[in-house]
Amino acid sequence: MARDFGVEEITDDLQPSYNIAPTQDVAVVVNRETKKLVSMRWGLVPYWSTDPTGASKLINARAETLTSKAAFKEAFKKRRCLVLADGFFEWLKQGITKTPMFIHLEPERSFAFAGLYEIWKPPLGAPLVTCTIITTEPNELVRPIHDRMPVILPTSSLDFWLDPAVEDHTRLLDVLRPFPAAEMDAHTVSDRVNSVKNDSPECIEPVTVLGQQSLF
Repeated sequence: MARDFGVEEITDDLQPSYNIAPTQDVAVVVNRETKKLVSMRWGLVPYWSTDPTGASKLINARAETLTSKAAFKEAFKKRRCLVLADGFFEWLKQGITKTPMFIHLEPERSFAFAGLYEIWKPPLGAPLVTCTIITTEPNELVRPIHDRMPVILPTSSLDFWLDPAVEDHTRLLDVLRPFPAAEMDAHTVSDRVNSVKNDSPECIEPVTVLGQQSLF
């Protein structure tokens, strides 16, 4: 991933994870003088917050409200980042049944979600660095599964999104579009992903669910 995203410095010992949940650490690229690959907690704590416990509620930021919502507008101006992954989970609802799906690029490869980060400084102790993933309307692949999808940035927009000198909101918002459905795929996975205790390659392997109607 460091090679794929042009990272010049790795500051943390990042380990593979197959079932990341809110408040856990994720791999993030930031542009602070050099392009760095760092670890951040997923769930944004705004710098002005008096209490970090609500971070699990801010795992996503809607692209449509980045310039107006207090929790995100300063980070949108000054603290943009790339959250690295090779897929994400959503749960397909069919009646009372919820089936976990693994959504990825085709062919499978790592990619970057558009993200924002914050540095929260407590009265005592070390600063807490957290991030959120920006979402947008779903493409044709994701729409049958969920009414939102994370923004996956095309390779051509990665450096632009990270550039701290870019302040034009109109141009920045313009890259927060649904990724082309033709370049993505999805498959059913086991219900192992319903528990954060399970974190192994089996979490993303395809499984067959009898009686499930194909949507793809």
